Amino acid sequence: MGDQNYTASFTTKKTPEEVFKAITNVRSWWSGEIVGDTETLGDEFVYSYKDIHRSKQKITELVPGKKVVWHVLEAHLSFVKDSAEWVGTDIVFEISIQDGKTYLTFTHIGLTPAFACYGACSNGWEAFIIGNLQNFISTGKVPPNPFEK
Repeated sequence: MGDQNYTASFTTKKTPEEVFKAITNVRSWWSGEIVGDTETLGDEFVYSYKDIHRSKQKITELVPGKKVVWHVLEAHLSFVKDSAEWVGTDIVFEISIQDGKTYLTFTHIGLTPAFACYGACSNGWEAFIIGNLQNFISTGKVPPNPFEK
């Protein structure tokens, strides 16, 4: 169990294409500052939130309506001893149809319970994926940062 990657999932009535478009519109659901492009294969972007989290992602796989993969090139997490824990991990969004609904599975490959940041990072992803992204897909409205309520 110690090597289990963090995963979250949900279903929506929106189409796979609508879900894909929402995922690639990163600024609308991943609260914080984003510098760079987030919609084309090979794009690189930097996410930062205060002095707590900074990471650089590269889009390494992009299959419209089906899959998005970001590879973490750089990372700095100020709240753990090894601030570069995310480096080399992959953030994967897989879209499928199940029982007539669109199903999104999010997996942060390499983010396992062995990481010091696992608790905080999995809580963060839960807020951004099951909270913000799901809300943005459902309503089309940009949700507020869940950590600044």
